[in-house]
Amino acid sequence: MNVTLLTLYFLLTVICNFRSSVCQALVLEIGETVQILEKTEGPCYSLFNTSALSIQQGIFPASYVHLKKSTVSNRGLCETVVPLEDPIITETTSTLQEWGVLWKQLYVKHKVDLFHKLRHVMNELIDLRRQLIQGHLAQDQTREIKRHITVRLDWGNEHLGLDLVPRKEFEMVDPDHISVSELYKLHASSRHSGQPSTNQGDSMRQRHGDGCHVPVQHHLFINLKSFTYNTISEDADVFFSLYDTRDNKQISEKFMVRLNKNGGPKNPEKVDRLCALFTDLSSKDLKRDLYIVTHVIRNGRMLLNDSKKGLPHVQYRRPYGCAVLAMSDVFHTITDLKEEKDFVLKVYTCNNENEWFQIHENIIRKSSTKYSAPSTNYGLIISLQLLRGELDQIRRENQAVFSRALAITRKLGFPDVIMPGDTRNDLYLTLERGDFERGGKSVQKNIEVTVYVLYADGDTLKDCISLGSGEPNTSEHRSFVLYHNNSPRWSEMIKLPIPIDRFRGSHLRFEFRHCSTKDKGEKKLFGFAFTPLMREDGTTLSDESHELYVYKCDENATFSNQGLYLSMPCCKEDFNSCPNLPSTLPFQRNSKETFWVSTQLCSTKLTQNVDLLALLNWKAHPDRVLDILGQLRHINGEEIVKFLRDVLDTLFCLLDDNTDKYGPLVFQSLVFIINLLRDSRFYHFRPVMEAYIQNHFAGALAYKELIRCLKWYMDRSAEVVRQDHIQEAMRALEYLLKFIVQSRILYSRATCGMEEELFRASIQELFQSIRFVLSLDSRSSETLVFTQAALLNSFPDIFDELLQMFTVQEVAEYVRGTLGSMPSTVDIGQSMDVVKLQSIARTVESRLFFFPESRSILLPVVLHHIHLHLRQQRELLICSGILTSIFSIINTSAMESSVQEEVEMMVESLLDVLLQTLLSIMSKSQSLETARGQRCPQCTAEITGEYVSTLLSLLRQMTEVHFHHLLNNFHSKEELKEFLLKIFCVFRNLMKLTIFPRDWSVMRLLTSHVIVVTTQYLSPALHKNFSEADFDFKVWNSFFSLTVLYINQPSLQLEPLTQAKRKNVMDKYGDMRVMMAYELFSMWQKLGENKPHFIPGMMGPFLGVTLVPQSEVRNIMIPIFHDMMDWEQRQNGNFKLVEAELMDKLESMVSDGKGDGNHRELFGLLLLEKIEQETWRETGISFVTSVTRLMERLLDYRECMKGDEMENKKIGGSSNLMNFYKSEMNKEEMYIRYIHKLCDLHLQAEDYTEAAFTLLLYWELLHWEDRPLREFLHYPTQSEWQRKEGLSRKVLHYFNKGKCWEYGISLCRELAFQYETLYDYQSLSWIRKMEAAYYDNIIEQQRIEPEFFRMGFYGRKFPFFLRSTQLSVYLAMFTLTRGLRPADLCGDPSVRHY
Repeated sequence: MNVTLLTLYFLLTVICNFRSSVCQALVLEIGETVQILEKTEGPCYSLFNTSALSIQQGIFPASYVHLKKSTVSNRGLCETVVPLEDPIITETTSTLQEWGVLWKQLYVKHKVDLFHKLRHVMNELIDLRRQLIQGHLAQDQTREIKRHITVRLDWGNEHLGLDLVPRKEFEMVDPDHISVSELYKLHASSRHSGQPSTNQGDSMRQRHGDGCHVPVQHHLFINLKSFTYNTISEDADVFFSLYDTRDNKQISEKFMVRLNKNGGPKNPEKVDRLCALFTDLSSKDLKRDLYIVTHVIRNGRMLLNDSKKGLPHVQYRRPYGCAVLAMSDVFHTITDLKEEKDFVLKVYTCNNENEWFQIHENIIRKSSTKYSAPSTNYGLIISLQLLRGELDQIRRENQAVFSRALAITRKLGFPDVIMPGDTRNDLYLTLERGDFERGGKSVQKNIEVTVYVLYADGDTLKDCISLGSGEPNTSEHRSFVLYHNNSPRWSEMIKLPIPIDRFRGSHLRFEFRHCSTKDKGEKKLFGFAFTPLMREDGTTLSDESHELYVYKCDENATFSNQGLYLSMPCCKEDFNSCPNLPSTLPFQRNSKETFWVSTQLCSTKLTQNVDLLALLNWKAHPDRVLDILGQLRHINGEEIVKFLRDVLDTLFCLLDDNTDKYGPLVFQSLVFIINLLRDSRFYHFRPVMEAYIQNHFAGALAYKELIRCLKWYMDRSAEVVRQDHIQEAMRALEYLLKFIVQSRILYSRATCGMEEELFRASIQELFQSIRFVLSLDSRSSETLVFTQAALLNSFPDIFDELLQMFTVQEVAEYVRGTLGSMPSTVDIGQSMDVVKLQSIARTVESRLFFFPESRSILLPVVLHHIHLHLRQQRELLICSGILTSIFSIINTSAMESSVQEEVEMMVESLLDVLLQTLLSIMSKSQSLETARGQRCPQCTAEITGEYVSTLLSLLRQMTEVHFHHLLNNFHSKEELKEFLLKIFCVFRNLMKLTIFPRDWSVMRLLTSHVIVVTTQYLSPALHKNFSEADFDFKVWNSFFSLTVLYINQPSLQLEPLTQAKRKNVMDKYGDMRVMMAYELFSMWQKLGENKPHFIPGMMGPFLGVTLVPQSEVRNIMIPIFHDMMDWEQRQNGNFKLVEAELMDKLESMVSDGKGDGNHRELFGLLLLEKIEQETWRETGISFVTSVTRLMERLLDYRECMKGDEMENKKIGGSSNLMNFYKSEMNKEEMYIRYIHKLCDLHLQAEDYTEAAFTLLLYWELLHWEDRPLREFLHYPTQSEWQRKEGLSRKVLHYFNKGKCWEYGISLCRELAFQYETLYDYQSLSWIRKMEAAYYDNIIEQQRIEPEFFRMGFYGRKFPFFLRSTQLSVYLAMFTLTRGLRPADLCGDPSVRHY
């Protein structure tokens, strides 16, 4: 069989479990990934090597795997095969595999709630992953799927205690491709949310630094499910609208539903499609006192109780009922966005039709006498759903809703956000009320109003009347009829969507008819009214109530020639404007009858403003131009943005016509319009302005006047007290420069570049004025502060415009001069200080700063300002944001040669002050934690994290050259020493303080990597400058403390990690503990004659390093102890100091869970090998043997003390270690400690006699003397006599509880002798009585005789203290009264008994 060695990389996914008895067969689980190494030519097996979860090799059938395209990262010793698929899919796969193991553990640990939640989330992830793999999604859908996946991944990782994954655009970031500061920001943002969604508008506002907030649009979805009624047997029209009770007005159009007499839709095609979307609701609208108001109008007989049978001859629209629903109840019920809930609306009927126009208000006010309540089974059932966002986005996300013939119901008037291109031309007409004569009738009339929209030629405009969304438009509208009412109040609103080209010349005609209730049911015309839609001056009907004249007519009247009545006045204002009316008119006005209507125009093409029309037609009134320009500021902003292009054309036309006369006013008007676009309602018109400048603006000479006016405003800032107009000009600086630059481009294009030098000189003068404004002392003038702030806010926005006319270097010079003119932090207030830094921040984020040639110019002045702020500890957060942006740019430009110079510049300017700032912040944080006082804003974890990441970013960018320059530029060794102490101290604090949360593994590992690399660069300088004669203990000690802390930090301990995670860390960074251990060992060797300074001080820390469970670290560090022994032997002739220190530290560290059997063996092996060549070999071997034996017993003791071990096993281990300290180590203090530990174990087991005998061991070490003893364990500072007396009483107490009175009698006699010697008769009496009681107890109390067993333990299975080097017999005593079996001592029933 031929075997082919593959050099290409293939990654395969296991698609079926595989088990085989074949030799070298690889066990496979479904979902695992394997990497191919060799492939056979036979049909059965292939040779592969798994690379994901385990490092094994073997063979298996090729049919059990699926081939995936892949690539190789980290080529070399630690290369990784990565599949060529969407990173989200790869992450989801690996995460699900990891969760699968932990999910089963949740069940074992009885965490049932999290178990079920995690299973649900895992199923969701599997489904979402499947959709991504299929690849049949649109781009927006793919983005939404990825968002859902990342939210679930982050939720699961958080609840399972796994690492936080930093993301950018939903994908895991590679720390090598971004700066440390950016990585910190991503961690911070990922900790609180899945992935914040941004849109183009948001990014544009961030780029421009605009403070305006674009409101979020809200939408209300209504679905009419049923209308149940039992009193109407006629068709009905149902109208829904939104009503504001605070302002007593309707705020939306109406949604109309036509129902048949059975309550179903009149149009069968609309079954299950009776739904509408009320759009363009702002957050302010939702805070109003809103109600959903529903009016029901029936179509049929005049009276419901009419006894006539059959269908009526004439249909009347008659009011029936009304229902309301408070939106506050809706918000209380619907808690989640997009949640749909059902509501029932009771329909109330009106008791008096005269009150119909305000029945909804009566119901809301609960004026129950004016309406009648329905029966319980009578009303409307609707479902409501709240949606949020842009309408196009909602349409994409809710396609099922929009596919149901959804009726878009708009807000009356313009929404809070007016979008360019949103063309509307709607006139909302409300039939308010009327006053009519009885006309000789015995009863009042039943009046119906018919509305027509007619064009100038007399033709009726087709389909220009809308009763409500959801139903098609009509050509006429008949109002509902109020029974027997000569003064009807309808308050009925309709919409007139009239085409813009038909608006001028069109008019409305209202025909009034009396509806008879006689048999024929006739409708008789008795009058009419009319009104034109547009005035003669070109304005439309104003938004107000209009009182119209009513003219008499009858059924025979003809309206074929509308000119007959259009020549007549339609209202009082019209009458006053027509003084020369003929005496005879075609129609006679009834002076006793009037008709009121109100209108509201919502048009992007028409205007009601006379001043705006006068401006657009200025040539007709040239003498009024100055007044018209002065009135421009008072025109509604909606009107201006509707005609933005026309207004701008007019302004620049005026400027060209007479610059001297109109120039200042045109400039003011232009500033007003530019600032108008800063309003959140009109923010989306900024692209319209930019498109105008680029494509339609034609003012080639305008730049001269604009520069002149702008400079004039700035130069007057030092003189004028009121500076509102100057501040507005400063806020408009961006678009003024756009106009100036585009004007200059047009002029240059027309004249082939003439007057170029004059233009450059004018720009130079303009920047001199800018610098003048910024250099003014504003501490005594609040208005000047606002002017400077407005200028600084707008200043970064002009860079892109200047780059069109000047080179990058020239613009950078302009900016540098301006930033340099700003006063220092000492000379300005705090508020101005913030604005200045924000302007610098936006300068750094601008496109100008991305050019290397401009960065070399701007970076020094930026660093200068940051250095001043850091030195004074002011505005630290803003400064850190600026530095983050700088490092981000430098990181993306790492391949450019200029970056090295920029890093050098930053090192010289910032490194020292960054270290000082961090030390200050950390010290304040520590003091606050200790004092637990008030929270200081400059000492939060956020600021600490920001500056740690900033420092790490700088150190990461530094190369060997940078470190060489840095270390060689110190003027003295004292300065170098101070720097090294600072940076070592900062590094130590990074590992001691909780700077980054535990789950920020990526950030912690990168921090450790930067520290070890930096330490490797700094250690040669330490050796070179502070060794031998110039030795400095403080610096060296700081270095060794840092290395020890570094190796022991929890984030670097790879052993507890899963195999996959450990492999990822090793592939990326290697084992950084080994790297630092080599550095530590190398520096120790370079100490030479100065090693004794760290003996025995560093014994404990170095021992802690050797206890790290990493064999290579132990191999590096253990020989250092031979070095210490050797130096101690040379100086003192022995190494008792080393021995004592090592023994003390070893006990505490092993008790803390450090160390293992491998360390014990390696410690003895390496040291014995080193000692073999020494003259003090015998004492050395004895020392090493003692240490290893101690370590063996400590490890046994630790194992015995684990919770699962038997109590007697713990007691045996404690006894063994206690005796070892006494007999072999002669460590009295440790011996006493373990006496008390053994005593506590006996007390826990209620072995009081054993506890008493154990304490007697300490009692025997004490004497009846007055020698003072220090505080020790739980004993206070006291004399030796007092401590022995206290022990005696405690031992007696334990003997008494254990019923072992015989042994207590001798102790009573000892105490009695001491009391008698001191003449303490009171205590003597007490002890004699106790002795007597003991005798009584021996005689009277009944005790069970104990039984004894002899046991032997054979083999290495038992702990060290239970076995010997030979097969020996161990004698132990047990009391059956304790309920113990003999085998309980070892926990093994196979123990042999004798």
